[in-house]
Parts: sequence; structure tokens; C-alpha cells
Amino acid sequence: MARYLALRVLQAVWVLWAAFTISFVVLYLLPADPISIAADGGGAGTPVDKAAIAELQARYGLDRPLWEQYWTALGHAVRGDLGHSIGTGQPVTGAIGDALPATLGLAGLALLFATVGGVTLAFAATYTRRPWLRTVLQALPSLGVSVPTFWTGLLLLQLFSFQWRLAPAFGGHGFAGTVLPALTLALPIGAVIAQVLAAGLESTWRQPFVDVALAKGGSRWWVQRKHVLRPASVPTFTIAGVLIGNMLAGSVVVETVFARQGVGRLTQTAVLAQDIPVVQGIVLLTSAVFVTVNLAVDLIYPLLDPRIAARARRAVAPEKTNDKVGGTAEGVAIHG
Repeated sequence: MARYLALRVLQAVWVLWAAFTISFVVLYLLPADPISIAADGGGAGTPVDKAAIAELQARYGLDRPLWEQYWTALGHAVRGDLGHSIGTGQPVTGAIGDALPATLGLAGLALLFATVGGVTLAFAATYTRRPWLRTVLQALPSLGVSVPTFWTGLLLLQLFSFQWRLAPAFGGHGFAGTVLPALTLALPIGAVIAQVLAAGLESTWRQPFVDVALAKGGSRWWVQRKHVLRPASVPTFTIAGVLIGNMLAGSVVVETVFARQGVGRLTQTAVLAQDIPVVQGIVLLTSAVFVTVNLAVDLIYPLLDPRIAARARRAVAPEKTNDKVGGTAEGVAIHG
């Protein structure tokens, strides 16, 4: 386990370095100048003093060779210093820290809605014995995945905010102000959970141990909860990293539609302004969340399906047996 964790930590470091390097190269290859964009904050195209532009470029180190900028930024990032925003001058860690709580609250509520809705839909689609109802329920996840997130948000705004006035339209706080954005963000994620979990449940229902459990007198509902759910949920956990990525990407659209402040809105602003330090900080945050979630999923696998741990023990068992008897050929000669 220690060796496995060390290997995964090295892989995580590699992913973070690759994300930092790729984002650095891509942002610096863009034709626009972030200093000029920041100086013309109003977007009116007003000419800016070239001396002031040169001073700002020297302050942020943008007048140095590209390789020197890269090594300087990488060295600071290793020490936890992500630099300062070109647009606002605020430390990047402070800007992300201010925006993160709102996004975490939105993502947490959306994940709750997506999990409850997706699991309920998958259970209903595989539990029912009526073919027409099963067909209808299995078609709903595909519909949820295909609907654009911004269209869902606009539809919920029209119904619950403008017509029925049950929730604030823009910039709301607390549960009432978060429920509509969370539902918008949860719909595609819950649809993916329902698709993958339903496929896993159907496949697991065809396994021999399920027939044994039913033959022993277990009810269909009890067998599905006690014997089918755990092994069937392994594929769902496998795509956890993808779901987290979709949630972070969807937060950009959701926070824009509902005029909420958060990491998604900060990402949109930083990308439009080509604010390189802020964009790189958000990329590193997303990469760190991704590798952490995938590591946690790998550690949870044996708890969900004991067959995974059993296969790992069988793979190690022959080596231990050979060590005890002094090797296969020698062991046969000694103990034969």
C-alpha cells in the first residue's frame, strides 16, 4: 500500500506539472497582450501610454525571455506562490480563496441533488418489471445529458423566478439562492450517474450470485440493496474524476447565467482578460482536485467489491509461496 501511494503521489505531481506547463505555453502563445487588456479595463480601445505598458510588463516579469518566465513561475508555484493577478493586482491564492466557498457550496448541493436523483432513477429503471416504464426511465438520462446547461438554467429562471417567484433570479445567497443553480448543474451530472449505474445494475443482476441470493428466499428489493448495489456502483465511482471535471466546467456557465460570484465566474473573467497567473492557479486547483478524487476512488474500490482485493491477493500469493519453499524447482526437490 505504501508503494502504491508513493507511485500515485508521483503521478499526481506529474499531472500537476503537465497542467501547469501546458497552460503556461498555451496562454503565452495567444496573440493578445494581457498588460494591454488590463490597462484598457473599460474595453473602449483608448490608447495607453507605452511607458506605462513597459513598466507593468517589467513589474510582472513579462519583458524577460519566455524560458526565464517559465522557470520563475514554476519555482514560485512549488513554494505555493501563484503570483498576482494582472488585472487586479490581488494575490492569486487570495482571489481563488475568496471565490472558492461559493463554488464549494454550489457544487456540494449540486452533487447531492445529482447523486440522489441519479441513484433513484437507476434503481427505478432496473427494479421495475414493466417494459414500457423501463424504456421510458432508461431514456431520461440521455435526455438529461443532451440538454445544454445554459438552456436548463434559463428555463428554471423563467419558471421558478419570473413566473412563480419562488426563488431569486440572480445573485441570491443561502439555500433559496443556490437551489436553482444547483439543480441546473446537477441535471447533466445526475444523468451520467443514472446511465452508468443503471448499466452496472443490469449487468450485476445477471451474475450467478444474484440467482443464489434469490433462491435462498431474498426479496428482489433486498437483493438489489444488499448484493447488487455495491459491485454495480464500481463503474460509477470510476468516472468520479470526469464528473468532478464536468462540475467545474459547468460552474462557469451556471455562475454566469445566475450572476453568482465563484470560481467559475473568476475563470471566465480571467480567460477573457488573459490573466495568466489566475488562469494557471485555477488550472492547478482543478488538477489537484482531479488527482485527489481519483486516488480516493482507487482506495474505495476494494470496499465496494471484495473481488478486487481478492484478485490482488491471488496475484501476490504465488510469489509468497515460492519464497517459503525456496523457489518452485528447489521447493519441489526439498519437499518432494
